[in-house]
Amino acid sequence: MGRDQRDPSTLPRRIGWFTAACVLVGNVVGSGIFTTTGFMARDLGHPGLILSIWLLGGLIALAGALSYSELGTALPMAGGEYLYLHRTYGPFIGFLSGWTSFTVGFSAAIAAGAMSVAAYLNQLFTLDDERGVLSTFVALVFLWSITACHLAGAEAGGFLQRTLTVLNMGAIMALIAAGVMGDKGDWAHLHLHLSDPHAVPSIGVSIVSLIFALYAYSGWNAAVYLAGEVRDPARTIPLALISGTLFVTLLYLALNALYFYALPVTDLAQPPLLPVASKVAVALLGVDGAQFVIVILCFSITGAMSAMVWAGPRVYYAMAKDRLIPSYFCRTSEARGAPIQATLLQSLWASILILSGSFEQLLIYSGTVLTIFSALAVGALLILRRREPNLPRPYRTPLYPFVPVFFILISIMIVWNALYERPLEGLMGIATVLAGTPLYFFWRRFTTIHP
Repeated sequence: MGRDQRDPSTLPRRIGWFTAACVLVGNVVGSGIFTTTGFMARDLGHPGLILSIWLLGGLIALAGALSYSELGTALPMAGGEYLYLHRTYGPFIGFLSGWTSFTVGFSAAIAAGAMSVAAYLNQLFTLDDERGVLSTFVALVFLWSITACHLAGAEAGGFLQRTLTVLNMGAIMALIAAGVMGDKGDWAHLHLHLSDPHAVPSIGVSIVSLIFALYAYSGWNAAVYLAGEVRDPARTIPLALISGTLFVTLLYLALNALYFYALPVTDLAQPPLLPVASKVAVALLGVDGAQFVIVILCFSITGAMSAMVWAGPRVYYAMAKDRLIPSYFCRTSEARGAPIQATLLQSLWASILILSGSFEQLLIYSGTVLTIFSALAVGALLILRRREPNLPRPYRTPLYPFVPVFFILISIMIVWNALYERPLEGLMGIATVLAGTPLYFFWRRFTTIHP
């Protein structure tokens, strides 16, 4: 019997569950949790409602993680969502998923992260000039330093990811502990309201707040991109996805409780809304607290960048194995076991976005389409259960089909609300996806003529 063309055997299985979980946690815990609660405070006006939104966001991410656990163990190969969509809906949808991952899902997010780290370092050291040349240089150095570690192979990349994640989690927990032990807050703030305690926010406003929370949870599926490299995937993939998502949910609830312990919701809702974590740190720890938050943000964003630099190329690797892009990008180093060309391709595109500054719009537009592809991937679970009942499934999603259906319905609601409230951004996101269509048909025709 011939080898499956997506067989990832050229990527050695060296990754354990803890490293895979660190990829997930590092990818999720970026800047979102430190910046979005202020907008929720303004719009919802009640700590209990805000904490409920964060809990609901965690449950949605967990529903996705439970669904992806079955897909990842049934198809323990490199590629993540691309692999599931290609197998279920065909190569065209799979290609559009990979195209979106390359143009905005990973590359633009990596570029935005690198620029954010440079901006935060500039706040700490005030080294930049008027044209921002130094910030751009720092962003590129950050990007290529991380890329170099992952080009060295899974062992070096895993060590970097574990180190960044452990340092970041330690710093966040130190912030929580120092804030509570300082005894400068008041737990009574949890019972205060922004205005009329009987006023109930509209469904639309609540959905917007949920979108903020889900933005902070995005990346909960990161571990499946490495499914072709994990040891004992039947155990490792569910353990990494579920434990990582639960850990992040508890961490986010603890951080939000700290926010309300430090300041009443009326203060959190006052402009500027974005630096909510900095306002809380200043209230609990003094002026130096804001500096500490900047350090945490740098760790968080660098960890997320590392996870994406590692995970993204596995999508392009799988696409190259399927001949949807040149096979050059599925070549690996025998010694390092890493898709070298695919990694370089992603970092080169991210560098162009850093230099051009055009990544910001793409990043804004990407939220809607990434939600669509995640919902399609979870839908693949339902379809494959019927179409391929004999497919080995070492792990089965609990409470099936309620869990995947819940995730899909929430995704439809979010996409509909995004298109209704922000039609320009939503349609531009869809246009970005469809821009890959000519490339797909050109390459398919080329490979037909030149097999």
